[in-house]
Amino acid sequence: MFSIDKSNSEGWAKIYKSEGGLKGLYTGVGPTLAGYSMQGAAKYGFYEYFKKTYADLAGPANAAKYKDAIYLAGSASAEFFADIALVPMETVKVRMQTTFPPFATGIVSGVNKVVATDGAGALYKSLPSLWGRQIPYTMMKFWSFEATVAAIYQQLGKPKESYNKLEQLGVSAAAGYIAGVFCAIVSHPADTMVSKLNAPLKEGAPKPTVGSIYGDIGFKGLWGGLGTRIIMIGTLTALQWLIYDSFKVYMGLPTTGAAAPGDKK
Repeated sequence: MFSIDKSNSEGWAKIYKSEGGLKGLYTGVGPTLAGYSMQGAAKYGFYEYFKKTYADLAGPANAAKYKDAIYLAGSASAEFFADIALVPMETVKVRMQTTFPPFATGIVSGVNKVVATDGAGALYKSLPSLWGRQIPYTMMKFWSFEATVAAIYQQLGKPKESYNKLEQLGVSAAAGYIAGVFCAIVSHPADTMVSKLNAPLKEGAPKPTVGSIYGDIGFKGLWGGLGTRIIMIGTLTALQWLIYDSFKVYMGLPTTGAAAPGDKK
């Protein structure tokens, strides 16, 4: 753990010194916020839609029996559409974070520059790789969250309904962090590949492919920066579930998890 923490600190210090101080640490924050806001809204909304749709198709008995399959199928379907909203912003973010001085100053200038330089299709160039990263990530995120929530209430020894909303939100946040750790591990190799595919090319260099990148960095290289990603994704996932379930509570809906997909409790 010490080596991971040391690596993180050294990386942040290097960025701070070489890329304009504190501002450098926040390079790409605009497209990151915009992209993940759009993706998050689509992901959580479509997950609820597809989970209910698949549960209704299966019927009450099969929905309870095959709940894990419904969680996995519902989350995969939701992520498929959510990534279409995310990928243009992801492309701009990666280019801003992998060039110095930054590739663009914001979302609009970044999108315009990508389109002017490489055409509109370049905004979606990494979509297959993004699906490869995000669909397994989201399947793990939603399935592990649902499973962790159920396990927490089982360990507590009382049904979810016996706890007040604040206590239920605490369970959501804890389960979200645990789910985030699993998500980071599952998605990290594809995330590394997406970053390499979107990195700016040196003049005269051929466009990289998945095969050429793997040949350069090898299996070990796919896992570089995993410690940082675990911290980031664990915290982010906990906050996402906390915000989402807080919104559900505000709207008079139950928090997520601890019930079969077809169960309205």
